[in-house]
Amino acid sequence: MQQRYRRKAVSSIVRRKRFSPFMLIGLSVPVVLTLIVSTVFILPRLGSRAAAVNGDCTLIVPSNPLSAQGLATPYQLVATDPANGACNESNKVQAAFVQGAVIDPATGQISIYNPLVIDQGTQPAATPAVAQLPANGVVALWFGFNGNNLTLQGTNGSLEQGRCVNGVNGSIFGQFAYCNAPAFFRAANNAMRAGLLNAPPLGMANDGKVCPSVRDFGVVDMDQSDNVVTSYLVTANGQTAQVTTANMTALQNTQTQVNGSDNRLLAVAMDGALGCTPWMAPDLANPGHMLPALPLNELQAARLQAPPVARVPANDPMVITNNQPDINKLNAYRRGVDQSPVSTLVAASTTTYCRHLLAI
Repeated sequence: MQQRYRRKAVSSIVRRKRFSPFMLIGLSVPVVLTLIVSTVFILPRLGSRAAAVNGDCTLIVPSNPLSAQGLATPYQLVATDPANGACNESNKVQAAFVQGAVIDPATGQISIYNPLVIDQGTQPAATPAVAQLPANGVVALWFGFNGNNLTLQGTNGSLEQGRCVNGVNGSIFGQFAYCNAPAFFRAANNAMRAGLLNAPPLGMANDGKVCPSVRDFGVVDMDQSDNVVTSYLVTANGQTAQVTTANMTALQNTQTQVNGSDNRLLAVAMDGALGCTPWMAPDLANPGHMLPALPLNELQAARLQAPPVARVPANDPMVITNNQPDINKLNAYRRGVDQSPVSTLVAASTTTYCRHLLAI
């Protein structure tokens, strides 16, 4: 039965030629269709290399994380349980990422600042830039992770200061977390209603179809709206730095560390191939440059995605607790990505979600 459904889905994707190179990535077809049969989502995120790699890491959040100094203070990555091995930001299957955004309520201007992650006890390859934040600006942070479970750890009350959400009731989301996101989205939506902020149109792709959003069923996978578009420079000795013009010039033989996600798949891979342009905002760490970001993707999708609209379903692996649906965890996640909470699990039906995936 599994092979039958797998062949059917692949054939469907091939017929819709527009997404054939990318949906195999975005949908993770073999995995998704196995899940559709059982209506339960499961993913061994580290694959065959998991035995040799610690997939559970902790990210130490600096004091006052929503301030300019807090944004410029590197986050520190460390193993949640050192007995399982170390965690290193230079290891692509353990790397954690932070994406920040600030909105000026007076003007509606959104800017992006991506804080740096380093290994605990080390120094960055280059000192992070200090952002100039607008007066009364509303700052929020989103976290992504290439491993299995990322736990946020506070410093002098930083999790409370940042209004950070890692999950609920002792059950973390997994690869995702956020700080102050609901307040940011409230400010952004208020600015939109006031005419101060406008999401750019999705545009027309080079195949004659409307460009996809992050809530398009041709983009999403089993755990949509996860992770971020942040990237870092990694030096030969394992140190990290923000991706800025100055750092790329000063640091030699660096590699770029990226966070695999629906948001990056859309804003970088799919938009680039389809001739689409993601919504971007000024990079406060690299003046004169623009960046895509998770909050921009979600705001644009909330305004412009035509039905059917993909929203986080009840059996998304990041919103279940002890392998059971958890409406409180589901709604906590949704609030972090500008999606309306639901009053019942039926309103976030995984079966309906999977039917839309099959219809692509």
